[in-house]
Amino acid sequence: MPHFFINSSKINNNVVEISDKENYNHIARSLRSRAGEKLLLIDENKIQYETVISEITGTTITAEVKKSYESRRFLDFELYLAQSPLRSDAQNFVIEKATELGVYGIYPVLTDNCAVAKQIIEKKIPRWQKIMHESTKQCERASEPVCYDLTTIEKLLKDFKFDKVIVFCERIASKTIRDAFKAKPVTKGDKVLVIIGAEGGFSQREFEYFEAAGVEMLTLGDLILRAETAVTVGLGNIIYEYANFKR
Repeated sequence: MPHFFINSSKINNNVVEISDKENYNHIARSLRSRAGEKLLLIDENKIQYETVISEITGTTITAEVKKSYESRRFLDFELYLAQSPLRSDAQNFVIEKATELGVYGIYPVLTDNCAVAKQIIEKKIPRWQKIMHESTKQCERASEPVCYDLTTIEKLLKDFKFDKVIVFCERIASKTIRDAFKAKPVTKGDKVLVIIGAEGGFSQREFEYFEAAGVEMLTLGDLILRAETAVTVGLGNIIYEYANFKR
């Protein structure tokens, strides 16, 4: 069931009023919801509300709270993706699946083999944020991730501090995610950055930069994966290994 973000100030005596245009139009007009139907809501404090619609007017939806609890639909470490944008549908797929997998944010990065022009990437960012918003509602996430402005890997690593930085390299790496976690497990609250390149992979210059910067270069196995496949496999395996090593 899609859920909808509300502000806790809209809840009074277990009654919620929804009057913002986006939520109202989605619930009342797109879904054609009616009084008596269930509605799932979440506030800025990650509190989930199971409600029942009591009334829908021309401008406002009123719902009664039947049950509330803290949402658990979020990762307890901060997972970020730095990714060289792909062409159209493939990039939309990446944005959607990364959101479902719990990333806190995506950094579009220009790489040497990036197939999309800088100007096009910059124009696409609002669209990618909208995809994140819709995917967040569909998979009932407790918070919405951010699609950041276009940057470079060098600038990103210079300007921000991460507890672990991982790059998936399709040909030269031999160390696995499990190897990396055994040496240094991710713990609750850590900020982890995953870097994935373009369809053409990383350049020799970029490989040399990763090595000089001390970035862990890891493999996803012997198979050569498409960039969009590498995103879902890489993020999924990190989450799986984190659960295994979690203390």
